[in-house]
Amino acid sequence: MTIALDDKLVVAISSRALFDLEEENRLFESGDPEGYMRVQLQRLDTPARPGIAHAMVRKLLRFNEDGVERVEVVILSRNDPVSGMRIFNSGAAQALRLERGVFTQGRAPFGYLRPLRADIFLSANADDVREALAAGFPAAHVMVDAAPASDRYPDEVRIAFDGDAVLFSDQAEQVFQKKGLAAFQRHEQRKADEPLPDGPFKPFLVALHRLQQAGVPHMRIRTALVTARGAPAHRRAIQTLMRWNIRVDEAMFLGGLPKGEFLRLSGFLC
Repeated sequence: MTIALDDKLVVAISSRALFDLEEENRLFESGDPEGYMRVQLQRLDTPARPGIAHAMVRKLLRFNEDGVERVEVVILSRNDPVSGMRIFNSGAAQALRLERGVFTQGRAPFGYLRPLRADIFLSANADDVREALAAGFPAAHVMVDAAPASDRYPDEVRIAFDGDAVLFSDQAEQVFQKKGLAAFQRHEQRKADEPLPDGPFKPFLVALHRLQQAGVPHMRIRTALVTARGAPAHRRAIQTLMRWNIRVDEAMFLGGLPKGEFLRLSGFLC
C-alpha cells in the first residue's frame, strides 16, 4: 500500500531543534564525530531533554488525538543512524509519535524535503536553513539558546508571519531597497488590486489554514501577519490573502516600528 503525506501538515525538524543535544553537539563540533557517536550509543536508553521546538511539536501532534492523522513530524537530521535510534527512543519516552526519520551522517539533509512533502523545515543548523530557503523550501532557524516557550496557551499554537519575502515574494521589498519608501508606497498603491506573488512561507500558511479549518475542538491555530508595511501599502497585502482565500487572526501593519514588543504583547513571542 502506498502511503501519502499530501493531506497532512508535514513538519520536518532536526534532532537539535526537537531535543537538547548541545552537550553531545559540542563533542561533535570539537572534531570528534566518533566520540559523539559513542556517547549517543552509551545514552541510547537515556532520553534527551526537550529542546526549543519541543513544546510546539507536542501541541501540533495533539491535533491527531482524535484518531485522525492531520500532522506528521519527521526527523530530518545530520545525525548518524545510531544516534537516530536515541532520537526515536527519546520521542517514545516523551509520548511523541515519531514514525519517520532521515539521518544523513553529516550531509546536508534539505534535499529530502521535496519527497517528504514538507510544509516547514525547522533546524538548529543555520547553513541548512539558508540552503533550504535558497532551494525554495519554507525553513526557519531554531535558536537553541532562546528562552523556552511559555505555557500560557496550552491548547493553542500561535505562529506569526512577516509579509514581504516571507508570505509574499520580495518583489515589493526590492523596490523599497532600491528606490526608498516613497517609491515603495507609490508602487504598492498602483498595484493595490494586483495580488503579490507567493513567498517561500505561503505553503506553510496554507497547511496551517487547512489544519485550522479542521475544527479540532481541543486545539486551535492562531496566525498573525506582522509587517513593516503601513497604510496605504496594507491594502495589497490584505487583498492578496483574500485572493488566497486565507484569513489570519491578527494583522499588524507597523509602518517600520520594531516588532518585538508587539509580538510579546500579543503572545506570539514569549
